[in-house]
Amino acid sequence: MTGAGGQLGLDLLDAFTDHDTTGLTRTDLDVTDEAAVAQAVGDLAPALVVNAAAWTDVDGCEHDPQRAHNVNALGPWWLARACDRVGATLVTVSTDYVFDGSPPAGPGGQPRGWSEFDRIDPLNAYGRSKAAGETLVRETMRRHHIVRTAWLAGARGDNFVRTMLRVGRERGRLDVVDDQIGSPTFTRDLAAGIRQLAATGRFGTVHVVGEGTCSWFELAAAIVELAGMEVDLRAQPSSALDRPAARPAWSVLDTTHARAVGVDPLPGWLGGLTKLLAELGELVPGGAPTGATDPSDGQTFGADRAMGA
Repeated sequence: MTGAGGQLGLDLLDAFTDHDTTGLTRTDLDVTDEAAVAQAVGDLAPALVVNAAAWTDVDGCEHDPQRAHNVNALGPWWLARACDRVGATLVTVSTDYVFDGSPPAGPGGQPRGWSEFDRIDPLNAYGRSKAAGETLVRETMRRHHIVRTAWLAGARGDNFVRTMLRVGRERGRLDVVDDQIGSPTFTRDLAAGIRQLAATGRFGTVHVVGEGTCSWFELAAAIVELAGMEVDLRAQPSSALDRPAARPAWSVLDTTHARAVGVDPLPGWLGGLTKLLAELGELVPGGAPTGATDPSDGQTFGADRAMGA
């Protein structure tokens, strides 16, 4: 397993704890070094390789697209070549950022989630590097699973949830964009889904995300309420951030295909968030959100208290 020191990698190691698993951090293996990758895979001769190594600093990728390509495109390619030589299956993790964020039209003209069969058109260097990695893996080997996911958060590592907790307490105020919509996905849930997918033998590209959708602002409101924080939470447009890399406005991924190939739906994002906050020791006693419905378990939340209304 590559990227074993990251938030997803650590939870993947937990998910495969009953297997003979080797976790390689960035210090152990630089996935941009083709010779090192070939040597490691050849020596270990694994049946399965799960690649969680990536450079996910979206603005950093915009400033250094060559490094982004090396890590996010060439890294998966070197792994695919090495896995193909030893007959191993490769699981590699990709992203909603391969899409341009313009919502595809569903029944009645309503926005629908992106499917695995929609045309990709990334907006930024990060998305382009991940899309290139997907293509190189597909062209190199048959025994692969490309898992597109979105809005990851786990108990270990930097992510939106932990940032909201820290910044909210430090500053007493959070300004969060409300015009980007996606499906928050929690790494323990994703790791379990990847394990399930790897056992199916049904190769190709699948979308695996938490059930339900929300904006970053709505996610922040749920964090604030569930953690019992007194925070001045304010909505703002993405344009207010003036970031180097454009972000897709619509990052909702459809998981119909994943269910068809044998991956159970992940928990709804509110349920996943509640579990994560409990794991972090941040969930207030009896914490339960109030307002909008989480599709998988009926939990709800509202932003009124967080906004001081």
